[in-house]
Amino acid sequence: MKVFYMSSEIYPYAKTGGLADVAGTLPISLKKLGIDIILAMPYYNKFVSKHDPEDTGIVLDVEFNNVIYKTPVLKKEYKGVTTYYIKNDQFFNRDNLYGTPEGDYPDNALRFGFFSVAAMRLLEALKFKPGIIHLNDWQTALVPVYLKNTNLFPFLADSKTIITIHNLAYQGTFDPKFLKDLMLPDSLFNMEALEFYGKINFLKGGIVFADVITTVSPTYAKEIQTPEYGYGLEGVLYKRREHLFGILNGIDYDVWNPETDENIYYNYSYSDFHYKKVLNKTQLQKDMDLPENSDAPLIGIVSRLAAQKGFDLLADAMNELSNLNLQMVILGTGDKVYQDLLVDFGTKFPDKFAVKIDFDPVLARRIYAGSDMFLMPSRYEPCGLGQMIAMRYGTIPVVRKTGGLADTVEDFTYEKLKRDPGKRKGYGFSFGTYTHAHLIDAIKRALKIYRDQETWSQLVKIAMTRDFSWKSSAKEYIELYEKVIFM
Repeated sequence: MKVFYMSSEIYPYAKTGGLADVAGTLPISLKKLGIDIILAMPYYNKFVSKHDPEDTGIVLDVEFNNVIYKTPVLKKEYKGVTTYYIKNDQFFNRDNLYGTPEGDYPDNALRFGFFSVAAMRLLEALKFKPGIIHLNDWQTALVPVYLKNTNLFPFLADSKTIITIHNLAYQGTFDPKFLKDLMLPDSLFNMEALEFYGKINFLKGGIVFADVITTVSPTYAKEIQTPEYGYGLEGVLYKRREHLFGILNGIDYDVWNPETDENIYYNYSYSDFHYKKVLNKTQLQKDMDLPENSDAPLIGIVSRLAAQKGFDLLADAMNELSNLNLQMVILGTGDKVYQDLLVDFGTKFPDKFAVKIDFDPVLARRIYAGSDMFLMPSRYEPCGLGQMIAMRYGTIPVVRKTGGLADTVEDFTYEKLKRDPGKRKGYGFSFGTYTHAHLIDAIKRALKIYRDQETWSQLVKIAMTRDFSWKSSAKEYIELYEKVIFM
C-alpha cells in the first residue's frame, strides 16, 4: 500500500506542537508494518537547513496564483522514512512557521495553498501514485478540495484522502478573495463547501471533501460534534459522522524510556523505581530551589500556559493549593497573564511553587521522571501526550476528564479498590466539571492515596505497564486505509 503523508511540521525538522510529534512518529510505525510511505512538508529555511537535507535534483514548475514558481525539492531520511521538502523562499524563508507574536502571517492562505499544489505536483514527478493521501490539520486541508472540485491533478484521480484533525480550534479562515489566487472556483463559496461566516475555511473544506476524517482520540471525535467543542463546525462534523473516526495518538517508547533517557538524573525501570524515582525527585527539588523533602508530594506541569490547558482553573486554585502539603514544579511558556501570575506565586511561596518560563526539553524530562504526579487540568484536550509520557516514567496523572485524557487515564478511588480488591484497575485521578473546586478535589484525592505508599506503588506499577506506543494505533490506521481504499 502506498501512502503520501502531508504535514506542515514534522519532528525533528520543525515543530510548534503535538502535530510535529505525530507526523514524526506515526509514519515510522506504519513503515515498520509494511506501508510504502513518504512524507512532505515545507522547506522552512531557518529550521530544516540545520538537518543537512539532500538535493533531489527535482525542480518543479508549479503554476499557482498566476505565477509559475521554480520549486526545488530536497529530502531527508529519518529512521527509514523519507521526507520531501517543498522549497519556496517567498513563502517559507521566514523566522517562524505560521506567524509572529503579533499574529499570523497575512498570506498563510497562499503559503499553504501553494504547499498543497506543489506536493501533488511532486507525486507526479516521483511517479508515486498513492492509494491514500493522509493530511493533517487546516494547512493541508485543501488537497481533497482540489481533487474533488478541479481537474488539475488527473494523476491522482484514484487516490483517497484522509484528514486528521489535531485541534479543531485552528481552522485556517481567510478572506474569500483568496479563492481566485488558490485556483478554486467561486462556486465553492457556499455553506455546503468552504464558506464559514463570510470567510473561506480550509479545514471545513477538508472535512466536507475528504473521504474520511479522523481525530486523535475516540472521545474527542464525539466531543467535536457538540457546540461546546465544535467551534462552529459541529454541524458539518455531525453530518459526516459515519466517516469520522477517533484513533488515539501514541508516543515513541524508544524516545521516552526512563531506563535509557540520558537527560534524567538517574535511570530506572519497573523493578527499581521505588528508590530511583526518589533520587530523581530530590535532585529536581534541589535544582529548582525547593526544599529537599522526599516525603512531600511533588506535582509536575509541562505545558503551554494558556486557558485551553486549564491555567484559568489553576490560577483560581493556587491560593488553596499553597495551604496543602505539596510542592509544584511548572515549566512552560504561553500567555503573559499566566506567566506573570505563576511567577508571582513562585515568589510568594518559594517553598511550594517552582516556576520556569521557558521551553526546556531537558528539564521537561527531569520533571516527568522526578515528579510524583503530573497535572493536566485542560478545558479540552484532543489527545494529550504529557499524560502518556508521565505514566511511562511512573508519574501518576491528575487530569480533567476530556478528549484523550478521558481515553487514557482511568480514575482510581478507594471505593473501587474495596469493590474488587484483586483488581487495582485505576491508575490516575480525574475530574469532570470544569471548576477549580473539582480540580482541588482531584488533587486532594491523589494526595490522600499518596500517603498510602503501598497502594501508591501499585498505581505506579500499573501506569508504567500501560502501553501507549504507536504500534496498536498504527494498526488501526492501516485497517482504516484498507477500508477507505475500497469505499
